[in-house]
Amino acid sequence: MVWFVSACASEQAKQAVGGTYDPFEAENRGTHQFNKDMDRWIVDPMSQGYGKSTSGGVRDAFGNFASNLALPNDIINNILQGELDSAVQNTGRFAMNTIIGLAGFFDPASDVNMPRVEADFGQTLHVWGAAEGPYVEMPFLGPSNSRDAVGVVVDIALNPFIVILQDPQQYVGIFAYILDAMGNRYEYDAVIQAVLYDSADSYAQARSIYLQNRRFDLGMSAEDLYSDPYSDDPYEDF
Repeated sequence: MVWFVSACASEQAKQAVGGTYDPFEAENRGTHQFNKDMDRWIVDPMSQGYGKSTSGGVRDAFGNFASNLALPNDIINNILQGELDSAVQNTGRFAMNTIIGLAGFFDPASDVNMPRVEADFGQTLHVWGAAEGPYVEMPFLGPSNSRDAVGVVVDIALNPFIVILQDPQQYVGIFAYILDAMGNRYEYDAVIQAVLYDSADSYAQARSIYLQNRRFDLGMSAEDLYSDPYSDDPYEDF
């Protein structure tokens, strides 16, 4: 699948330069509507119930725990990207928060200026030179692109807590990630409501926000955007 992310560049370059490359828009809009329905009828009510029944401290603790469980995957991608300093820092953070922070429910590493350096396999593919690929919206997971969609699959396959642990322990991490997602949905309710339910075209709005934020997180410059045939102009909407 990695080769597919890069291979179509020359084929669709003229269409993509200067505009969002979304050849599957019709299918993506169908998935977007499915995700909105899931949010409206399941995710939002559950997050409201979770948020109102717990304190901020409890939600933060589960968020810390989920973040700590994600660190081994960060470390793997740090190494694959050649960021050995980041791998060492994340390893130290994981050890400190696991031992002193009671399995990661507390975050003493941040108190000693040892922040998490997030990394994923989609980012790794970017570092290796893979193009962004067509925009896609994934069921349940939301906005993405073909490169990051591949990255999600690989990250799941590389996650030690899913691969190594057996039933029922392997589901602890999944449960923690769900609670963290519920907490985030509750905390950012106003923003999500504005994008999904108050905007004229929630699909286009979510797509624009995702693409701009993802490219910013990857440190892509204006030259990078125009050199990638799957990129658009982040200032186009303005």
